[in-house]
Amino acid sequence: MDTSQDSPARGRSIEVWDFPLRLFHWLLVVAIALAFLSSEEESPLAAWHVPVGWSIAVLLAFRLTWGFVGGEHARFAQFVKPSALAAHIKGLLHGRPEATLGHNALGALSVLLLLGLIAATVWTGAVGVDEEVHELIAYTLLGLVALHIGAVVMMSFLTRENLVRAMITGRKRRDRHPTADDARPPSPLALILATLAAAATVIGVLAYDPHSFQPQTREAGEHSPDVDSVKAPDAEADR
Repeated sequence: MDTSQDSPARGRSIEVWDFPLRLFHWLLVVAIALAFLSSEEESPLAAWHVPVGWSIAVLLAFRLTWGFVGGEHARFAQFVKPSALAAHIKGLLHGRPEATLGHNALGALSVLLLLGLIAATVWTGAVGVDEEVHELIAYTLLGLVALHIGAVVMMSFLTRENLVRAMITGRKRRDRHPTADDARPPSPLALILATLAAAATVIGVLAYDPHSFQPQTREAGEHSPDVDSVKAPDAEADR
């Protein structure tokens, strides 16, 4: 006999977001906030800007892998659906967007843009690309983050679902999705693969810069040709 409805808590809600995805999401929120708070040289957190940036790269490696092997609604193949974009925008324009179990069409686009801008921000900071370019990409990312937060608030109001709470608990109200089932959970192998991807990224970053995850000045963490040419004579002098 099916006893799935015997528990009032489970009867009222549906499992949507798996725990590794939620953990990634909130760690990324904290890391991006720290990256911006430490971005100015006068900031008391300035020495942490580089290690936070590399930590974001590790999180990104985990998320990209999780997008292929993770839980049902974490997978790119499940929520990246360009064909659904027009219908979603039409619903928004009429003030009646459909409540979706996972990411909606615009939310999926936002996820891809955020991941792309995060990767670009980390890369331009790591290789010492012109500071203006790095800052332009970083502030574009900040603008998209603000837009994303605004969209979450708006969609929570229009669909009568608390999307922030859903990303904390992993669950959504069943009455908004009466025909839906709990999301398929990730397999143990998926977590192993994503963890290996993150570990491989840590190893690669440390090979690139052994002091990556230690507090340091911005210049010490850059690896542009100009910076490396300055470091080389210093290394020779220390011998």
